[in-house]
Amino acid sequence: MCLSAKLLLLGVLLATFTLSVAAPRERTVCTITVNSADEKNAFRRYLPQEKFRFVELVERDRPDWLASACQTGVRCDVLIISGHYDGGNEFFSDQLDAREFLPVAELERVSCSGSCPGLFSQLKEVYLFGCNTLNPEAQLSASADILRSLASGGLTRTDAERVARSLTAAYGESSRDRMRQIFKDVPAIYGFSAVAPLGPKAGSILSRYFQSAGSGDIGSGQPNTRMLGQFSANGMALTHGMTDADPHADVRRDVCEFADERLSAAQRLDFIHQLLQRRMAEVAMFLGRIERYVTTLSDNDRRTPEVARALERIGRDGAARERYLAFARDADPSAARARMLEVAHRLGWLTAPQLSAERVRMIDELLARDAVNAAGVDLACTVNADHQLDGLESPVNAVDDVGHLAIRACMGDPAAYTQTRDALFSPRVGDVAIVQTYLRHRPLEDVGQIRIVTEGIARMDAEDAQVRALQALGGHRLSDAESLEALTRLFPVVQAPVQVAIAGVLIRADYTVIPRQELLDTLREHRLKSSGGENMIDALIRRLESP
Repeated sequence: MCLSAKLLLLGVLLATFTLSVAAPRERTVCTITVNSADEKNAFRRYLPQEKFRFVELVERDRPDWLASACQTGVRCDVLIISGHYDGGNEFFSDQLDAREFLPVAELERVSCSGSCPGLFSQLKEVYLFGCNTLNPEAQLSASADILRSLASGGLTRTDAERVARSLTAAYGESSRDRMRQIFKDVPAIYGFSAVAPLGPKAGSILSRYFQSAGSGDIGSGQPNTRMLGQFSANGMALTHGMTDADPHADVRRDVCEFADERLSAAQRLDFIHQLLQRRMAEVAMFLGRIERYVTTLSDNDRRTPEVARALERIGRDGAARERYLAFARDADPSAARARMLEVAHRLGWLTAPQLSAERVRMIDELLARDAVNAAGVDLACTVNADHQLDGLESPVNAVDDVGHLAIRACMGDPAAYTQTRDALFSPRVGDVAIVQTYLRHRPLEDVGQIRIVTEGIARMDAEDAQVRALQALGGHRLSDAESLEALTRLFPVVQAPVQVAIAGVLIRADYTVIPRQELLDTLREHRLKSSGGENMIDALIRRLESP
């Protein structure tokens, strides 16, 4: 090649290189908007169109929109999620007509499964505009039962507490840890450790940020101190995705065994079997995930040869069974103990009669206590939700306080039921709270009972207890005209907190069965001022005024 040709080729190469440096790759900003679009719109307004491409992943009225996004070939450089966050399970909207939401479990599936390898593979930044999205507080913690198990295994109290703390740190499933697990290897994840600003306010703060700082830092993956400074009053936090070198990387691998959709039902059961070989303190931290999975196994699933063999292998593991049941039985009567026993039944370690016997033992232990609170009543009614234990004769001496009566009512004792119902009129708030818990499981079933309860509440003198009793009644969504008229007559003669509670019953009721104008006049004429601005009375008046 002659010199001139070589120089020409070199010039072309240099020009190509210069153009590639001068024109960096367009970055893709993916947005998941399940509530306010204010945050997305602020980014879109200030990021140059020639450098940033926006892709909304949510497809309205399509429930599988995230799976659809995985199939498009889109690769996100920046991800913006806008939605209310419930602290652990999903992003959701406060708009009544909105159907879209984003379960955290779905994000785990995408993160752990090979079905969506590209969507989040080149992420540099994630922005989570929702409350508590990066809250470091553990959702799960090592319970007293776990501490006792560790101590009975030979550890000193000090060592048991140390191990319990490490279990909570590893398996506590704080919002921050779950986001770090989901967005593996992402250099920068922004969110909020507590209450986040609402969409319009967040959009306004973002506008001020872009006006002062420009767009140069977006998508770089570098810590953006100016962004954090703009949201400093709102508790914006920054973290990074988990890496393979992270001390808790093995926890992510365990989580992915539950979330990876590539695994068959038999493979996932084999993993659960492996998990059950670990110390029970660690197994207990995984109870929720084990429970959710074995509950989803249908009878058809269980009849397939691979699943049947996997369950048979678990069922034959006598050593794991004994360790598991010993841990469950040693636990105080609680919802966790009841759940562990149900899991044991689904794994084939307890027959139906054996499960009933275990539940009876729990009820006996509750009845043997000197005092029973609302949590104990909730447990008793939950384990007998199918009424299989109705008529249970307990050898424990009967105690006639409200807690013990409510447990016996949960077991189908008609006399205990009547006494429990009448305790709703007690002047003691604690007694009323217990009855309220009972009624959530065993609501009033006929008009006669509702009228008895309404009349009893109207005669109450203790204001705090009366408010709680009305809240219990409100859960029944009344449609009986006589009961609703009795509450309307009560409204003018009670204090403001009780008036608000009455409005809370009426707004959930079928108030069309009573004269609308008469109810409106009563509310307007007799309402008392209360602190805190507008309340349920205002909401009820507006609803009655609307056509």
